[in-house]
This record gives sequence, structure tokens and C-alpha cells, in this order.
Amino acid sequence: MSQSNSTNMEIESSDVIRLIQQFLKENNLLNSLAALQEETTVTLNTVDSIEAFSSEILRGNWDNVLRVVSQLRIPEKKLMDLYEQIVIELVELREIGTARTLLRQTTPTQLLRDQFPDRYLHLEQILSRSHFDPKDAYPNGISKEKRRQIIAQALSSEVTVVNPSRLLTLLGQALKFQEQQGMLPPDSAYDLFRGTVSVEQAEMDDVPTKCYNTIKFPKKQHAESMAFSPNGQMLVTGSTDGFIEVWNYLTAKLRKDLKYQAEDNLMSMEDAVLCLNFSKDSEMLASGAQDGKIKVWKVQTGQCLRRYSPAHQGGVTSVCFSPDGTQILSASFDLTVRLHGLKSGKLLKEFRGHTSYVNYASFSLDGTQVVSSSSDGTIRIWDFKTASCLSSFTPHDGTGTIAGAAGLTVNSCFPYPKPNQIVACLKAPAAYLLNMDGNVIRKFSSPENATDLASDTQPAGESGAKKDGQVVPMTDYSAAGLSPQAEILYCLAENGQLHCFYAATGKHIQTLAAADGEVISMVTHPLTNVIAVNTLDGRVLLWKA
Repeated sequence: MSQSNSTNMEIESSDVIRLIQQFLKENNLLNSLAALQEETTVTLNTVDSIEAFSSEILRGNWDNVLRVVSQLRIPEKKLMDLYEQIVIELVELREIGTARTLLRQTTPTQLLRDQFPDRYLHLEQILSRSHFDPKDAYPNGISKEKRRQIIAQALSSEVTVVNPSRLLTLLGQALKFQEQQGMLPPDSAYDLFRGTVSVEQAEMDDVPTKCYNTIKFPKKQHAESMAFSPNGQMLVTGSTDGFIEVWNYLTAKLRKDLKYQAEDNLMSMEDAVLCLNFSKDSEMLASGAQDGKIKVWKVQTGQCLRRYSPAHQGGVTSVCFSPDGTQILSASFDLTVRLHGLKSGKLLKEFRGHTSYVNYASFSLDGTQVVSSSSDGTIRIWDFKTASCLSSFTPHDGTGTIAGAAGLTVNSCFPYPKPNQIVACLKAPAAYLLNMDGNVIRKFSSPENATDLASDTQPAGESGAKKDGQVVPMTDYSAAGLSPQAEILYCLAENGQLHCFYAATGKHIQTLAAADGEVISMVTHPLTNVIAVNTLDGRVLLWKA
């Protein structure tokens, strides 16, 4: 579990409204601005320049002043003072008709009449006289210039000036902060409206040869399972202490843009998390634990949507969503594969027949069948609707049985992106491309004397490489995966070496030391040439081309 400190900062909703109002004003969306101000009763109360606003008042440019004031929220008393002065100056200019209209038909002057009848009567008297007398208009020795100065000072105190494009600036600063904190991939295209990062598919598949970052877990803890989201934006790990964490796979930092993670309120199981899998839309995450329980989560909120307690009588070795996202398929140490309803939370089907641990189960490419692989050395094909076993076979290369005869475990078996083809990874120095009848199409196995390691400075390990001039035995594979466009098959050996093959031909491309210790598994990114390898000593090594 990661540690973090968070600071809560209160933001007033009225300030957010003002930011939107400024955006509308700067983009000349004045009708929208007026509607927003009327509906929310929140006004912007900003001017481009306080000095310019004050200068307009001091010069008596009342048309401009009233145009600005109409968009502001000014206290009634100050508005009364303003309109009183304008009426006086209109009379001085002998604009009697305009002065009379302003006095008798505007809200501030009507308030003046109701609250200060003596002042209102004084204006009526000025209007009725045949000549203008400054001493009568401005009693107590106050001049027109002095009155303008007082009004300018009073109104200027009610307005503020903000930097242009404030809303866009704040959004940009927020995104920059998230990038610095590892919440967003650097230099990425960000969809502000949807709150997502668009990830473009790599133009061509390539072998990852650079370990660019590492996630480190606390002592005596390690990631037991991992999964990339289908949209490519999240790497999720499930650890031996039961915690499930969402990472930025580029920066190897915890995603603190997820509120529950920022508050250290992580998704968690009661036992070690053995498997993880996303729904097709990347919105939900299924997790299976050592104690046989399964939970389904809403990733954006960390909310547990469904619990299956227990789903199996033994540890859950794999989970996946049905193609329509309404069911959960799981495999277990209890020798079964089961199908669970997401809405009902009930067990819907059970697939029985394996005689040892079921290590992996998935749907066929068309979703009509279930494929499972087991430590009993077999792969079974099941009818999804009836749960009946259609076929059972052991992977072999045509010269005899490879898995069954030797009792070899089939670690995983997953669809190859061609109809009726699957990839099987054995606990052996071999993987196979098979059809659904069990016939081998292609075998993937490194040359016995493979020496083309990615770096001479990295440990060569034992998988068919030379060590101190001696050829040592090949090491069994623990996991396999396909590149984004399925052109390359990756097979991870137990000693940390990654064997890379062309999927179309089976030709060995390269062997690189992906880890210098015992590994658990690996996952491949769905869109880019990135691979994550988790190790027993508490690291997740991130590789890219």
C-alpha cells in the first residue's frame, strides 16, 4: 500500500461561476453571460482596467459608465449617488427630457425617491427651474469635480481586475500539476471534457528493449497480479497484502487524480490478490483473491459494485468479463471454472472436468465458447450456453504428447486474433499456437544456444544462454502475451528472460533479461509497445521499445 498526504482546499461555487462568466465575456458571449448572471445572481464585477473605469467617471462619460455598470452588481446607495449626479449634469447641459426620463423611470432614482425623498425632491426642483445654478445643485461647497471624484472612488472599490483567460490558465495549471504528480502521462493529448488521455496505437509492433521505470513495493510485499486497462490509460496491481492500486504506467506513480487513492482509501481484498481483469470499456475491474472471493469495482470511484463471497472453494486464479460485460468468468484451485451474474450476484454455470488446478479461463474470440487451461496438462473447450465440455486435449508438436505425458502444467491459454485459434503457454520452454481442435499450428521455443541478450551488462540467466562459457538448460515459461497488433509473441521465463517471437512464423527474434530475479508474471499494453513484469522481490519492471 502506498502512502500519501493530501490537503483539502475549499473552492466557492460562486468563484467557479465567475470564471465561467469571464470566459463568456472574453469570447463575446454576452447573452449567455447575462442569462448566467440572472439565473445565479452571481455577477462578474470585473473591469478591464480600474484606472480607465475611474477616468470615464471623472470625465463624465456617462454613456460608457452606465454601459459598464449595467453588467456589475453595485450597492443601491452607490447607484443612487451615481444616478443623482448624472441627472444633475444632464440638467446643466439642458438635456431636460433625458434628465426627466432618467429621474422618473430608472430603478436607482425610484429607490432614491422612496428612501431619500428630500434628495429626490431637490432633483425635481432643479429640473423645473429655467436656469442652472451650480451652488443650488451642489450645496455645502462641493463642486461637480469633487462629486465625480467621490463617485469614482466609491464605484472603483466595488470592481476588480483579473488576468485574461483565467479559466483556461487555471485548467492548464491543474493539468500541469497532475502531470508532475504522475496523474497524467507527460506530453499526452488530454480530453478535458471527458477527463481522459487519448492513447494512439503504435504504428508498428516492436520489441521492448529499455527498462524505463520501476514500481517498488514495501518489504515483504509484492504484486501478485497485474492488468492494463483496454483503453491503455491504467496499470493496476494486486498485491499479497490485498491492496489493489492504479498506476500511471509511464511515471510509475500512483494515480492521485483518483480521489480514493489520494485519500489512501484503496480498493482491497481480505487476502492476496491473485488475478485482475478489466471490462471492455475500462470502467469496471474484477479481482480474485487467495481466499476464493471475487469483487467487482468501479475504477473511477473505487466503489465495490459486487461481491462473490466466496466464489470458489479455493484461490481464484483468473477472472474476466463476458463480452457484453454482464457476467464474470472465473477459474480456481478448486478445479472448476464458474460463471457469475454481475447484476444478480449468483452462480450461473459451473464447468467441471479438470483434475487439477485451473490456471486460466477465457472466452473464445466469438464469445460462444470458454477455453480453460489446467495443471492437469490439458486445455478444455466448453460450450458457453450449456457448460458441456466440447473437447479436451494436451498441446503437442506432432511428435507426441508434450504436456500430458510429462504432466506439465498449462499456465494459460488465450485467444489469438484469428478465428478458432488459441495461444497456450506451458510450464516448459515452449508455447503453442493451436486450433480449437488441439492441432498445433506453430511452436515457439528459443534456440538452445540463444545468446542475443538485450544487454551484455545484464545477467544472462539460464534460459539457453551461455554462462561462463557453458550452455545451461532452458528455463520454463511462466507467462505469455501478444504485442498490440499481435505480430510478436512474448514468453517470459521463470528466470526473468523474455523470449520474443514473430507470431506469424514462430521465428525467434530476441531474448532479453527482463528481470534479474525470480518473476511472477507479465502483462502487455494493449496499444503501445510496453510490457510490465512483476518480480518476487517486490518490483514491477516497465519496459518499452
